[in-house]
Amino acid sequence: MIRVPADPTGRFSDAWRHCVGTGRVELALRRDYQDSLRLLQREIGFRHIRGHGLLSDGMGVYRPYDLEGARRVHHSFTYVDQVLDAYLETGIRPFLELGFMPAALASGEQTVFWWRGNVTPPRSPHEWADLVRATLTHLVDRYGLDEVRHWPVEVWNEPNLRDFWQDADESAYHRLYEITARTVKDVDAGLQVGGPAISPGADDWLERFAEFAERRDVPVDFVSKHAYTSGPAQHVPFGAHQALAPASDLLDQFAAPRERLKGTALAGLPLHITEFNSSYRPDNPIHDTAFHAAYLAPVLAHGGDLVDSFSYWTFSDVFEEIGVPTALFHGGFGLLTHRQVKKPTYHLYAFMARMGPDLLARGDDHLITRHADGRIAVLAWAPVDPTGLTAGPDRHALRLSLPVAAREVFVRRSSVDEDRGNAYTAWRHMGSPRSPRPGQLDVLHEAAEPARSHRRLSVQEGRAELDLTLARHEITLVEITPVTDETPPWWDEQRLLGRSTP
Repeated sequence: MIRVPADPTGRFSDAWRHCVGTGRVELALRRDYQDSLRLLQREIGFRHIRGHGLLSDGMGVYRPYDLEGARRVHHSFTYVDQVLDAYLETGIRPFLELGFMPAALASGEQTVFWWRGNVTPPRSPHEWADLVRATLTHLVDRYGLDEVRHWPVEVWNEPNLRDFWQDADESAYHRLYEITARTVKDVDAGLQVGGPAISPGADDWLERFAEFAERRDVPVDFVSKHAYTSGPAQHVPFGAHQALAPASDLLDQFAAPRERLKGTALAGLPLHITEFNSSYRPDNPIHDTAFHAAYLAPVLAHGGDLVDSFSYWTFSDVFEEIGVPTALFHGGFGLLTHRQVKKPTYHLYAFMARMGPDLLARGDDHLITRHADGRIAVLAWAPVDPTGLTAGPDRHALRLSLPVAAREVFVRRSSVDEDRGNAYTAWRHMGSPRSPRPGQLDVLHEAAEPARSHRRLSVQEGRAELDLTLARHEITLVEITPVTDETPPWWDEQRLLGRSTP
């Protein structure tokens, strides 16, 4: 029995909802994407959204032309405005990632992804600075300085990887960062700029980035990096499988930058994990499973103690880095499939959105918070075996003694596991239809909803004892509300069929 204290141990951080990832921002022009974003914001409510390709050719910002024999550049924001308007209309702000390089400005032809984002340095640093200046000036003019100051500006994406930055040239990245950061500050000193947005395993870049920034007196307002726990990909047609490290490895990755940056010029700056997930592959079926939700639950429960934000990569399967997906469930990063079918990890986030601000207790399998009106929210999860050597326990028991200022409480439980709240399982039972028909989609939407149960619980001496048994890979949300009984004195359940009582 875990005896939960009556007094909060502190405030529960909501760093988990500060930002969420997306595919390249151009995808925001699509209806399916916008429908998914509206659902996400209605039920979860993230504050920022980050994606690649703001300056790539698909957004059409950098437009060189010739006039009277002279080369000129026109900066066009037709698509940028549509994307950002759509974001703001759904109550989410951009976390601006500046990249990739427009082909006409690029120094080389190397690209990444199916949609060919150019990853080479600018052939003209001056024109790159003009592009950054024009973009931010336009955003300030359109949306107002007070608003845009809330939009962090991140310089590039994973420059430590050759796939994302030509030759993974660290000195060239530092030059790009300096040009970009100084230009951002020229537009307005209050705009927030940072980096280096490195991938896992490259934390040595952080110390050198700090040394460079101090030596050159380059503005840095925040530090960013990414975190994943998967090993090398084992490829199958249109998919990949990978071994996973324990989820605690993600927390170790979250904690590492602050340790490395102690004593440097960047010590104490906000730290943003601008991408995290288990697998870095957008075609790994683990993302679609109940296992994945239970695996990540302790990360969401504890991650806010270590960083200022950690951004799940990504909110939707409208995502095309390795091509157009070949089936509804294909192992995509998204919390939602195409057509807004909710995955178990979506429900993990939806459950988190119902937690209270006061932290009462936290452990390896539970998180307990309280709302200002006295409601208690319990998030519990069954432990998982990340090695895959076992299926995980069939049952996991948790007994809690909860402080309640009432004689009785109403208990509402919402559960997701291998069978309940799991459209992926239903889809597999259907025969894994690649393009489900409308009737099948209706079934999948229905199967994706958590199982709900309700009961009433007595309180003894200010304590409600809650016994939970969780199925394999289950996540469950238990909401406990004090009962104010308004049953009229003449109500008698025994008379429902017209029987009289003595």
